[in-house]
Amino acid sequence: MTILQALLLGILQGATEFLPISSSGHLVLVPWLLGWQKPGLTFDTVVHLGTLVAVVIYFRLAIWQITLGVLATLRERSLANDDGRLGWLIALGSVPAAVIGFLLEDFFENLFGAPLIVSCLLLVTGLILFLSERVSKRERQLASIGVKDSLLIGLAQAGAIAPGISRSGATIAAGLGLNVDREAAARFSFLLALPIILGAGLFKLKDTLEVGVSNVEVTLLVTGFLAAAISGYACIYFLLAYIRRHSLTVFTWYCWAFGIFCLIVALARG
Repeated sequence: MTILQALLLGILQGATEFLPISSSGHLVLVPWLLGWQKPGLTFDTVVHLGTLVAVVIYFRLAIWQITLGVLATLRERSLANDDGRLGWLIALGSVPAAVIGFLLEDFFENLFGAPLIVSCLLLVTGLILFLSERVSKRERQLASIGVKDSLLIGLAQAGAIAPGISRSGATIAAGLGLNVDREAAARFSFLLALPIILGAGLFKLKDTLEVGVSNVEVTLLVTGFLAAAISGYACIYFLLAYIRRHSLTVFTWYCWAFGIFCLIVALARG
C-alpha cells in the first residue's frame, strides 16, 4: 500500500461510515475495482478507530451529558434523567449487533471476499433508503425513542455488519420507519455507532497486536487514521445539516448507480 492509497482509503472510510452508502462495501469494492491490494486487518482497525474519534469529537458535549446522565440513573435508581435514559437505550440498541456479529463472524467475513454479493447488497441499501423515505411521517423527536425503537434500530445495525448494507443508512432508515424525524434518527444512529465501532476496534486490536506493525506501516496507519477522522467529522457535520432540508433520495440513487456498475464489472470479470 502506498501513502496515496492509505490517504484515499482513510478518506473513503471516514466519509462512507456516516454517509448512508456503506463504508464496508466501499472498502471492498473500490480496491477491487482499482486492482489494489486489500487493506490488511491492522489498517482496517486503525481507520475504524479514526471514525470513532470523529464521532467522539463531534458529539463530545452530548457524550459528556449522557455519561453524567447514566451515572445519575445509577445513583438515583431512576430513568427520569433524559440523558441517562438515552445512554441506556444506546447500550440496549448495541446488543443485537454484538451478539449477531459474534455468532456469525465467519459468515460475514466471507462476504468481504465476494464483490458480486457486496454489489447486490449495495442495491439493497438503496432500496431501504427509498422505502424509508416513503413510509415515514417524521413526526417524532429523539426524546420519544423507547426500548422497542432502540431494539429495532439495533437489529437494523446488526444487519449492516454485512458489507454493502450501510450501517448509518440502515439505522437512519429504521428510525424513519418508526416515524422519527430525519435529524433525530441520524443523531441516534451516530451515537449508536460509538459502542459498536469501539467494540469491533478493540476486538480487532487484539489480532492486530499479535500480527505486529513494521516501521514502514506506521506512516500508512497514521495517514489512514487522520484521513478517516477528518473526513468522518466533516461528513457528520454535512449529513446533519443536509437532512434538515433534504431527503435521503440522493443516496438512494448513488447506491443504485454504484451497485449496478460494480455488478456489471463483477459479471464481466466472471
